[in-house]
Amino acid sequence: MGGFPILTVMLAVPLFGAIACLFVAAQPARMIALAATLINLALGVMLWANYDIGGAQWQFQEYQELFAGFAYALGIDGIALMLIMLSVFLMPICIGASWNAITKRVGEYMAAFLFMEVLMIGVFAAQDLFLFYIFFEAGLIPMYLIIGVWGGDNRIYASYKFFLYTLLGSVLMLIAMLWMANDAGTTYIPTLMEYDFAAGAQTWLWLAFFASFAVKMPMWPVHTWLPDAHVQAPTAGSVILAGVLLKLGGYGFIRFSLPMFPDASAQFVWLIWGLSMVAVVATSLIALVQHDMKKLIAYSSVAHMGIVTAGLFAFNVQGLEGAMMIMLGHGLVSGALFLCVGVIYDRLHTREIARYGGLSINMPAYATLFMLFTMASVGLPGTSNFIGEFLALAGIYQINSWVAFVCTTGIILGAAYMLYLYRRVCFGQQVNEDAAAMPDLSAREYWLLAPIAAAVLWMGVYPESFLAPMRADIAWLDERLAEAAPASDAHLVIGEPMQLEQTEHDATAGEAH
Repeated sequence: MGGFPILTVMLAVPLFGAIACLFVAAQPARMIALAATLINLALGVMLWANYDIGGAQWQFQEYQELFAGFAYALGIDGIALMLIMLSVFLMPICIGASWNAITKRVGEYMAAFLFMEVLMIGVFAAQDLFLFYIFFEAGLIPMYLIIGVWGGDNRIYASYKFFLYTLLGSVLMLIAMLWMANDAGTTYIPTLMEYDFAAGAQTWLWLAFFASFAVKMPMWPVHTWLPDAHVQAPTAGSVILAGVLLKLGGYGFIRFSLPMFPDASAQFVWLIWGLSMVAVVATSLIALVQHDMKKLIAYSSVAHMGIVTAGLFAFNVQGLEGAMMIMLGHGLVSGALFLCVGVIYDRLHTREIARYGGLSINMPAYATLFMLFTMASVGLPGTSNFIGEFLALAGIYQINSWVAFVCTTGIILGAAYMLYLYRRVCFGQQVNEDAAAMPDLSAREYWLLAPIAAAVLWMGVYPESFLAPMRADIAWLDERLAEAAPASDAHLVIGEPMQLEQTEHDATAGEAH
């Protein structure tokens, strides 16, 4: 890029947009927010187009030491690139979803969203330990305000619960970071990823980071803030919460816990697997009995993230690639599902599943797109989630067949609750005259849902375009984890057939001689 500081520009555009939104009226604030997010989307496309696949591990780096122990250090690898693209892709859609829905304090609302975009990109681009921590924790503030000011009737309770849950885990992480910086003598993340901490220290450091990342994922049993936050958040708040903020925990595991503490990761693999299995089964069963659409989709998110954590801790390439693909696919699909709920909520002002029915008659375009996203959530081949779930489960199966078996039940239960939801809403009996009179998608709603539909199909049909930038980084991580990886439960010793072939080859060579 000829020295062009593209990552700093991607942080600056929404930051200046957020400041501008605070000083203008409602309609100009909407226009500024939309323009800022579209500019950042264009910059994201430039970033992806100029990313050198197979080149240096860290690209677009910027470094400026501000004072001892703290530097303004930015740079991305393929994993960060994909998550930044997910963020900048969803943000204009969130602004569009809020266009008519938010009528009070519009300038502050748009500023909160733009400020959140700054912090999300910052988390994925930060290469200094404490710079990462600032971005990671500051992301709480705009989301807390979005839920607490523009949320539903019980918004204060939900916003406080969200804030306290996520903050408590992060205090331990800060203490661990201070110890790491002192022990390693640097706060530079690429150096720390290759640094070998003492085995005893790794255990405590891993637990400190786990306390923060498990809440952010969210893992069972610290997931209870998520359904409340989703139900009370405005539609765009739910889209960005499910689409990107849940991925911060997964990014933390893949950037910190696994490469920096490989021995401790192997030591606690039973804990991750256990919590993941409970999450997949328990939250899927809870989703089956929900009456509120948003709560059902929120619990489905916890179940999907259970497969992600199990895949991340499979200690092999398929598990890691699958976990990343689920994170990307789930970001698109769950965001789209919350938009679909928002479309009918704007018309009838209720999320009760029982109040709807037969929408395929009067809203055929809506029913078609809703079906696509429902099938993608279930993991239909040809859609985004299939690739990730197939790879993740294949990776998990290599290391532990029982964990893979339990996680696969989540796919079956996922089909049950999503198809049950779709049948009741789109093909159920029309019990409500108001629901039967609802108009189909408006032009604005088409513009919001069509790009996600295209991305979901693109990811399902040609996943290589998403896997290629991440492949070298995941291979490096797999190599880093190889020595610590726990033994597989497979009874076949992998080396035996190879030894047999070698013996046969030697015998054949001897005869020829």
